Amino acid sequence: QVQLVESGGGVVQAGDSLILSCAASGRTFSSYAMGWFRQAPGKEREFVATISWIGGTTASADSVKGRFTISRDTAKNTMFLQMNSLKPEDTAVYYCAAHTKPYSTGREVDYDYWGQGTQVTVSS
Repeated sequence: QVQLVESGGGVVQAGDSLILSCAASGRTFSSYAMGWFRQAPGKEREFVATISWIGGTTASADSVKGRFTISRDTAKNTMFLQMNSLKPEDTAVYYCAAHTKPYSTGREVDYDYWGQGTQVTVSS
């Protein structure tokens, strides 16, 4: 079993930066990939970014490209999401997730483990 715990959310102003962390525990991660999703009020949960644990290959949604950067620290079993130039439309609960599929994916159904989420609110 895998446990994922997000942290780093908060209330910021438009244009500010924020970094989210996801601490993973429970199993070795050599065969995992991890990702960030978000869910805004009244909307479906959507893919933000993903990273492979070995190699660090990344992919991200068009809406965050150039502003958000996903990374991981394999020694600390922790994944990060650096969010720059935040906009009010980035307001959402951000979720950390993990899967063992042998391919990169932004599909929610492919992820097996989920954190509890952390709230990010961007005021205008």
